[in-house]
Amino acid sequence: MKKNALSIVVVLAGFLLIVGLAAPAFALEFGVRGYYWYPDLKSTWRLDGNGVQGTEFDLKDTFDISNKGVPSIEAFAGYGRHHFSFMYTDVGYSGTGNVTTPINFGGKSYTGSVFGDFNFRMIDFDYMYDVVSLKNILAGFAIGVIGKVKYIEGEAKLSNAAKGETTQTFRFPIPMVGVGANLGILANILEARVKATGMGYSGSYVYEGLADIGVTPFPFIDIRGGYRILKFKVDSISDVTGDTTFQGPYAALTIGW
Repeated sequence: MKKNALSIVVVLAGFLLIVGLAAPAFALEFGVRGYYWYPDLKSTWRLDGNGVQGTEFDLKDTFDISNKGVPSIEAFAGYGRHHFSFMYTDVGYSGTGNVTTPINFGGKSYTGSVFGDFNFRMIDFDYMYDVVSLKNILAGFAIGVIGKVKYIEGEAKLSNAAKGETTQTFRFPIPMVGVGANLGILANILEARVKATGMGYSGSYVYEGLADIGVTPFPFIDIRGGYRILKFKVDSISDVTGDTTFQGPYAALTIGW
């Protein structure tokens, strides 16, 4: 999954580069952006099994898990009022906890020294259309509507010597809608950006947003700093029920035209 998604990003970025070199008069923007996000994690999970409702547990507290940096890669392109992006994020957490109150996980009761391993892979495809695009306010101002498809694939695993290993995966594709805005503060040098999207159905949902400031110290190079929040809930998807929030600051480096 991880290798395939990264390959897609590389191929897409190569395609955008070829298009830009072949038709620079028409491709107004394209490039690749790398993110390093340091979110605070809040996450609870439950896995039902064998007709028995599982035990809800807090991922960080139960398995002594700390926050960690999360890398992402994004390829983007834009033409006039139309903007497209493709983004891949992969994050994993693991730890060992001393479980005193039994956790029923997939029909097995885990106590004592228990190892927990949790992984999330996310693919985002965004399309934004500028409803308002003004060139004469500061260095430019635009407000757009966003259509998005977000795919989340998760894996939860518990194991110990007494009960062995129990692993469950879930897949959560969801269409999303939202709004975005860009404000040029200083022509071709300083820009602010805000985006927010979300959608929910059948007890499950995804909401996310970001805000950042970007500076372009050299042609084709953009450095950004900002804050991002992602919250999603899965309700009885592949017997998994969970509520997870990532939120925290990030830095990003863009190479684009």
